[in-house]
Amino acid sequence: MAGRFCVSLTCGKNDTDKATVAFVVANAAVASDKETLVFLSIEGVRLAQQDYADEIKEEGFAPLQELMTNFVKGGGTIYVCSPCFKKRKLDETKLVPGATIVGGAKLVEFLSGGSPCVSY
Repeated sequence: MAGRFCVSLTCGKNDTDKATVAFVVANAAVASDKETLVFLSIEGVRLAQQDYADEIKEEGFAPLQELMTNFVKGGGTIYVCSPCFKKRKLDETKLVPGATIVGGAKLVEFLSGGSPCVSY
């Protein structure tokens, strides 16, 4: 579907460059009036925890927390892989605004209309 865009992100502090660029691209998609989804999986699910991204700042980019906040304020959606989240024993009560824990079926549903997806 031409009006949708997905960014799949598997990194957090283990690769802050990829995590940052993923949200830069996601913000560009939202700014282009695309219904945009960021799907966090593997280590990326840690970004769904409050305060986790606070100190991530890649040279030449806005701080990651600012990028994430702007993404949600712009209308973006953050899906968090449920099995990945549970495996890491993270706290569901401390999710960042805009984040929702979901199963893989929700990602498949979003992509099934032909949405492009980039992965980091």
